[in-house]
Order: sequence, then structure tokens, then C-alpha cells
Amino acid sequence: MSKHPTIAEHLEASGVSRRSFIQLCSMLMAAAPFGLALTGKKSLLQVAAAIGKTKRPSVIWLHFQDCTGCTETLLRTSAPDVAHLILDVISLDYHETLMAASGAQAEAALRSAMAENAGKYVLVVEGSIPTKDEGIYMEMGGRPGVRVLKEVAAQAAAVIAIGSCASWGGIPSADPNPTGAVGVDSIISGKPIINLPGCPPNPYNLLAVVLEYVTMGKLPEMDELHRPRFAYDRVIHENCPRRAHFDAGRFALSFGDAGHRQGWCLYKLGCKGPVTHAACSLRHFNEIPGVWPIGIGAPCVGCTEKGVVWSMGTFETVPIHGATPPDNYPPIFTSIGGVKTGAAVLVGLTAGALATGALMASKHLPDETPETQQPDSKTPSGD
Repeated sequence: MSKHPTIAEHLEASGVSRRSFIQLCSMLMAAAPFGLALTGKKSLLQVAAAIGKTKRPSVIWLHFQDCTGCTETLLRTSAPDVAHLILDVISLDYHETLMAASGAQAEAALRSAMAENAGKYVLVVEGSIPTKDEGIYMEMGGRPGVRVLKEVAAQAAAVIAIGSCASWGGIPSADPNPTGAVGVDSIISGKPIINLPGCPPNPYNLLAVVLEYVTMGKLPEMDELHRPRFAYDRVIHENCPRRAHFDAGRFALSFGDAGHRQGWCLYKLGCKGPVTHAACSLRHFNEIPGVWPIGIGAPCVGCTEKGVVWSMGTFETVPIHGATPPDNYPPIFTSIGGVKTGAAVLVGLTAGALATGALMASKHLPDETPETQQPDSKTPSGD
């Protein structure tokens, strides 16, 4: 087997059958159903052929100011599980949390991975980078972390900022930001950079980006904040399981009240779903439906948005526990097309269309207690 085997060669040498490899490919396709370019191919066998020919990408993972939550979410993937992911699909050559080496051995492993894969490896950055006072608030191997980042990124093929800390600065950057914490793209330029914000982000977004890059030779289409559109192209509000309650004007008014227990909309409890771009309502963590903030009765705090939760120090944008102002609503897209939220819009459910009165509910947020709120038996007018 060559020094840098393809995924298929590595699996064959490891005793993995072709049947198992096809099953792995089907799991990879399911892992990122809303974006991986490979899924545009005609069949599973074609996808398997494309993945099999790909050399296992070398991945170097650096930690900065973080809680390790992004790594923890990676460890909990199940389709494929983390063993398949880091042993068969990618070559995770450096990761402080998961590697056995430490100290001088870890430093040697980093240098070796960079030298052997110069210009080809994918650098994943977790955590914000302290820049104040020349980066003295964090050192790696006796050097300021910001310097290490620049050195490793200089030889990377692409840089992925995983999590909101690496993307925007996250919690460490909240006012007064004592360490001068910033995101990767505030430091690195001249390299393909992709942000995967979230606290933590969905690990399958990372898997989809890495596989698309090494297999297709390109990064997925990104928005203006360098987020992949396949995972961040719509707001949670569009596909929220509580959306029907929003449209009908049924809102929980306090935690534990009757409306909250019945699964009513969490808008008045500070939910940021209408302005938060993420796929949380479509792709759940741990493959268990309902295991995400809104699913367990907690409002979305907007952790994927640069100007929402991470402005917590000054609340200049949207207070974390305050309802999103209706004027901030982006257009709502439905099966019948775009709906502007600047005016109330109504489409009859009985005609087979989707009720989309987004501003109707926000204009008429009832002040009654949930016990006195009654769903209107008539179609709401939105006036």
C-alpha cells in the first residue's frame, strides 16, 4: 500500500469488505443530505467510486480558546461513527485531545504532519485566537498561539473554523474581550477559509465540507460570512416544528406554563429562530429527533449568528432573552415561494398551501395567559 493510500486502498488493507465500504458511503451521503456535491451523482455506486479514489485527507486540528465542545460533538457522530471517520475516511494526524502523544512528541507529530502533507492538509481550528499583547494569553509549545496558527495555516490547503469561537470570536470575545479574542478570518488571509459556526456546530457539516473539498477539489458554495450554504442557507424558523403555533399566534409566555408544556412557540421567551441561519431543525444532533434546544423547550439563542448571542456583553443587537423584533425577520420561504415579512400574508391551508403569516403572529403577540389563549377556529386574518 502506498504511503498516502486512497480511502478504498486503506479500507481494503484494513480488511474492510466492499459491501461494508458501500454501506459506509451510504452513511456519508445520509450524513450531509442537503449539500454534499457527491449526492448529485446518479447512484450510490458512483458516489462510492468517487470517494474510493480519493486519498485520505490529512487533517490537522488546533485548539485555542475553547471548551472542547466542538470536538465533543465530533466524538458523538454515529453515521459514520467517530472510529470510521478518523480511522477510515480522514487521517487525523494531529489533535491535542484525541492523540496519545503529548509534549515534545506531540510537537514532533505536528511538524511531521505539516512536512509530509505540505500544501495538501486541511487545517481545522477550534476556539478563538487571543491577539492582545502579541498573543501572550495563550502559548503552544512555548510560542504564542496566534503565531502557531499563522505557521500552520501557511502550508494548509484550506482552513475550517469550527464553532462560533473560531468563526467570530465567540464567548471569549464578549465585552470587554480581555484577551483580544477574534475568529480565524481576522488573522488568516490568502487561503480558502470556511466558517462552521455553532455552539457546538453539527459535526456532519464538517464531514461534508472536508469530503467535498478533497473529492471534488473545491469548497461548497458559501454565503457572505463564509458559511456553507447547504447548512446555513435558511433560518430555523422556516422548518421549526413549532412553526404552526407561531402562525396561529400560540406562544408560551413563561417557562413551565401551560403553553410551554404543550409545545407552543417560544418566540416570546426570546427565541432567535427567525434570524438564525442553521439546519438544526432538519439535522438533529446524535440522530435523536427532538434533542436540540427548541425540541426540549429552550429558545434558540442564535449561536450561529455573528451579531446575536455573541453581543452578550453590550446587547447592542438582540438581547439573548428578548424576542426578536419583527422588523429583523428575513423573508420566509415556503413551498409556494418567498414571502416578505414586511406585510401580513395568508395562504389557505385547506387549499393545500402552507400558512405563512409570519408577521401576523409577531404583530399580534397575545398578552393573555396560555390558559386563556384559544386557537382561532377560523383562518387568521393577519390584520
